[in-house]
Amino acid sequence: MSQVSEKTLAGLEPQSVWGFFIGIAAVPRPSKQEERIRKHVREVAEGRGLAVNEDRTGNLLISVAATKGHEDAPVTVLQAHLDMVCEKNSSTAHDFSNEGIHLVLETEPKTGERIVRAEGTTLGADNGIGVALALAAATSPEVVHGPLELLFTADEEDGMTGAKALTQESFRGRRMLNLDSEEHDSIYIGCAGGCDANLAWTFKAEPPPQGGEICRVTVTGLRGGHSGCDIHEGRANAIKLLVRTLLRVPATSLQLFEISGGSKRNAIPREAAAIVVGPVGTLEALKTASADVASEAQAESCEPDVTVQVERESGAPRPICVSTSDTDRILLALSAIPSGVLGMHPKVSALVETSNNVSTITTEIRESQIVIAAGMLSRSSSDSRKRETFDQLAAIGRLAGAKVALGNEYPGWSPNPDSPTLAICRRVYKELFGDEPNVAAIHAGLECGIIGERVGGMDMVSLGPTIRGAHSPEERVYVATVESTWRYLVALLGAFAQER
Repeated sequence: MSQVSEKTLAGLEPQSVWGFFIGIAAVPRPSKQEERIRKHVREVAEGRGLAVNEDRTGNLLISVAATKGHEDAPVTVLQAHLDMVCEKNSSTAHDFSNEGIHLVLETEPKTGERIVRAEGTTLGADNGIGVALALAAATSPEVVHGPLELLFTADEEDGMTGAKALTQESFRGRRMLNLDSEEHDSIYIGCAGGCDANLAWTFKAEPPPQGGEICRVTVTGLRGGHSGCDIHEGRANAIKLLVRTLLRVPATSLQLFEISGGSKRNAIPREAAAIVVGPVGTLEALKTASADVASEAQAESCEPDVTVQVERESGAPRPICVSTSDTDRILLALSAIPSGVLGMHPKVSALVETSNNVSTITTEIRESQIVIAAGMLSRSSSDSRKRETFDQLAAIGRLAGAKVALGNEYPGWSPNPDSPTLAICRRVYKELFGDEPNVAAIHAGLECGIIGERVGGMDMVSLGPTIRGAHSPEERVYVATVESTWRYLVALLGAFAQER
């Protein structure tokens, strides 16, 4: 294992793709803070003589002239997003707003394959590798292509606001390759839609009881991951484990000072914590509960590194807390909220149809009130099941006295197995690799659904290299699959260039 110098990583093949990715990884690019990455990509493109347009939302459109002799081919859009999910381990000191990603090149022990990952943070191969592939395709002289449009969208990971701002006039092409998939041997032709659900409780605070035991309970060491791509693996949710631990002590004996966990809507929470007060004996009761819950999580979810720790809180005195009855009410509500796979697709084998992720929980002190808010992301390839899931979450919230809100709803992408673009993609894949590609739909939310709805008339597929652990510090991209995806992209553009 070694941290990678720019020279070392740039020596990987294809050098053009890795060179662009190095530059992208060095630029801070959290969602809604994409000014610097837009500036970087603009400078890269304009430095190579390409025209760049930026819309009001921060989407970039780069126009690329066809290779000589292929000017009459249809326009192909290469699409990726500029932002990244910013997740790190609590022990990692990293400022995503001002610091680039520290890259590591190593051989993965389990597979023997070379990977690139980050040191204690998300890597941003989702979707920096997609941006790098598109830039390399547009600027490498050996690539034969028709007219290209590179569409780099803003804020995909935290609202898809870039895609939602597109119109029929945003770009010319009606054939699109989305470069945001994470299986190098798969072509995706459909994805789930989603929506955020928010539950918020406002409690009248009260002074903590005299002589009580104040305890901090923390859950750490979980794998986390993408709440769409990894949800079917049954990975443990730190918020749910924390609530399970707290509910193991005698009912109505605890009072919450604060509870927190998760940081991103689209990531399975890896860490969570609560500070509570209870009568004498609470510390020992929670320690017993924590050991039981950690053992259960290891058995249920294959989480070998899970830790549920309980310790006496030694910080400054806390003047207010939530009452025992309100604490019991919110813990029961959080326990009742479903998290994980809610249903499999009735017609597509092994495809998750509907899921919900309990993503975040926060506590805010407002004078004599304590506000606790839970955020969830529900996904489904069925509009009716998506609505049913939100109705279920809303019912739990209302029964528990929460304010309920729905936001950031986006459509799914309905598969088109008769797509002309898919037919070419399948043919070229078979010619290049000798096997049939896996043609599938994905439970994650790709921008294709929104772009198809907003623009209309789009013929789209999604592809990309193999990425594991997206939306978590375990994110890694497999070096060999970047090279094979590049060869496939080059062959596809060559095939598209022959069309008239």
